[in-house]
Amino acid sequence: QVRLVESGGGLVQAGDSLRLSCAASGLTFSVYGMGWFRQHPGKEREFVAAVARSGVITQYADTVKGRFTISRDNVKNITYLQMNSLKPEDTNFYYCAATGTGRPTRLPDQYDFWGRGTQVIVSS
Repeated sequence: QVRLVESGGGLVQAGDSLRLSCAASGLTFSVYGMGWFRQHPGKEREFVAAVARSGVITQYADTVKGRFTISRDNVKNITYLQMNSLKPEDTNFYYCAATGTGRPTRLPDQYDFWGRGTQVIVSS
């Protein structure tokens, strides 16, 4: 059974940093591309960042480029999202996902497995 478990969310002030983690089990982690998305209840899922299976190629949404960094540890089977200079508009539920394409795709439909999410609240 594939499991993706996010952690690291919380309440912070604008300008602070957080690091989200996504622990994967039940899949051959090193062949999957990994992505982070965010979504408010009732709204569309928004791409945040993705990393290829090798960990070398990454993609970022324009709204987070230069502030967020995605990385992965193919030994520990963990994907990270380092979030710096957080803004109130970053407040959201953050989800990690795994895509069998192995690529850092921005398209939610190309992801096969999803975590349950972790909440990030950034106060002004």
